[in-house]
Amino acid sequence: MLRFLTAGESHGENLIGIIEGMPQGLYIDEKYINNELKRRQKGYGRSSRMAIEKDEVEILSGVNKNYTTGNPISIIIENRGTNIDLVEITKVRPGHADLPGTLKYNHKGARNVLERASARETAMRVALGGMCKLFLKEFDIEIYSHIIQIGNIKSEINYYNGEIENLKEVDKSPLRVLDKEMEVLMIEEIEKAKAMGDTLGGVMEVIGINIPVGLGSHAHWDRKLDGKIAGGILSIPGIKAIEIGLGFSGAENPGSNFHDEIYYNNGFYRKTNNAGGIEGGISNGEDIVFRAMMKPIPTLKKPLKTVDLESKESTVAQFERSDVCAVPSASIVAESVLAYIIMEEFLIKFGGDSMEEIKANYRNYMEVLENR
Repeated sequence: MLRFLTAGESHGENLIGIIEGMPQGLYIDEKYINNELKRRQKGYGRSSRMAIEKDEVEILSGVNKNYTTGNPISIIIENRGTNIDLVEITKVRPGHADLPGTLKYNHKGARNVLERASARETAMRVALGGMCKLFLKEFDIEIYSHIIQIGNIKSEINYYNGEIENLKEVDKSPLRVLDKEMEVLMIEEIEKAKAMGDTLGGVMEVIGINIPVGLGSHAHWDRKLDGKIAGGILSIPGIKAIEIGLGFSGAENPGSNFHDEIYYNNGFYRKTNNAGGIEGGISNGEDIVFRAMMKPIPTLKKPLKTVDLESKESTVAQFERSDVCAVPSASIVAESVLAYIIMEEFLIKFGGDSMEEIKANYRNYMEVLENR
């Protein structure tokens, strides 16, 4: 069984991660993982902290001479933005975990809550997700993402209009946007928000390619692949909505236009992928496609109204160093979360203790499918 844990706070000395269930014999490319961390730190609208942090992993166990041993893998990432005076937070921020977390854990203020609720934790998820991506690459499975909306500016280039051939080049864009005309407008929108002391959210599209048929299950509610993906993506700080395939727009179509008709030519296939690659909680062999919405960041330089925890008087929310827009960064985290979930289901389907065993099980399954 694949599982991971993270620990650490936003301004603590380190982030800590443990991933258990990695098979023996997977080559771990630290440069690849560190590049994933670098991708997470980019994006127009990020805060000054990104100029401080230079995230790199240090692998402490579970890897010998760059190959996994089958033991739990533990890693750390050093925090470099720690030398600041951390004041207690009593003027809690609307939209953050400040108030509910403080009340739940009976804290005097929100500092202990926000230190863990911070999106800084996602750096470790990206590092662990990078390992999962290395595993998936052994089976030619790739995961991509791009941004299709910032604020009220929308790009018309997405999976369903067939114009995503340049996905491998999207990291060259400061906002990870394929539509260059819309990107200019998005940057202008971010600058407007920054000048007003405001923040912006947006929408990302994530695509998993070469996903085999049969991951997930229809048999139990907690085994459904789309349910696992939704839960994982919504666990990313700031993500408030997800739609798989055509999602909400599917409500506008009758079933005769929505469902993906099935054809056969040396194998089953579809001419459309409105379901986003998942039917009945099971991957159907098409690309897995979803879009997720990240809300505007709740820390504003022009703060919202709130109540002071100590005095109970009306005031404005406390300000902490924060991004204006972090949607591009969140899309990298979403890639990593999807990679983890796909790898988890892959091991359930083709389980084994070594890469050789898993590859043999996978080859056997694919041969069976070819003869159906």
